[in-house]
Amino acid sequence: MRFFRPLAPALFALSLCGGLPVASAQSFNDAQRSDIEAIVRNYLVTHPEVLEEAMNELSKRQAAAEQAKHEATIAQNADAIFNSPRGVVLGNKDGDVTFVEFFDYNCGYCKRAMTDMLDLLKTDPKLKVVLKEFPVLSEGSVEAAKVAIAARMQDPKKYLDFHTRLLGGRGPADKARALQAAKDSGYDTARIEKDLSSPEIKATIEENLKLAEEMGLNGTPSYVIGKQIVVGAVGLDGLKEKIGMARCGKATC
Repeated sequence: MRFFRPLAPALFALSLCGGLPVASAQSFNDAQRSDIEAIVRNYLVTHPEVLEEAMNELSKRQAAAEQAKHEATIAQNADAIFNSPRGVVLGNKDGDVTFVEFFDYNCGYCKRAMTDMLDLLKTDPKLKVVLKEFPVLSEGSVEAAKVAIAARMQDPKKYLDFHTRLLGGRGPADKARALQAAKDSGYDTARIEKDLSSPEIKATIEENLKLAEEMGLNGTPSYVIGKQIVVGAVGLDGLKEKIGMARCGKATC
């Protein structure tokens, strides 16, 4: 049994690192193909670092392709992502970088990431933050998101207080807990109950879910920061690095 079959992957590995040129397999007869496979095998055994170099190069190309795809998707949906009236805007509404977070009120990682978001709001006066409800984990998540949207409709200035109470609280979020958080934040809960049947609530959730699907967001929290998509709680330093890249092309401006 030969070391590499088919021939193409080994030749591709060598070609990435400046080794043998890749030729069409159909241009060789069986004897020639066997000879070339033996050469490739001997080369790889003698120079195993070539495989690591090839995989590193492949990873770079895949990352570049993924980033290009992200940038295109963000550009196509920029208005809905950054400027939709259905998002909650915090911080500097005219900021030089917009930080968009998709979250679920029942996401444990979102609870921890909330501290990072609050820290950024306090320390970065040039940052615009947009929060988007992304209820994907449970029916309780959907209920909580509907109450949150109704709260935003009633008074967006109180939203952050409501948001931190509900997301920072213990236990699973649902309609009852969301209404209690709204009451504690000074909202008219009777009006919220009435507004839960508003078409605006359905439209907001549908818009956010559609955006997430188009951008390939498969977890919470997820972020759009400038031209970058970030999935998962990457921590405060990771978020600052992404903001720096969006602001000045470097991790630290």
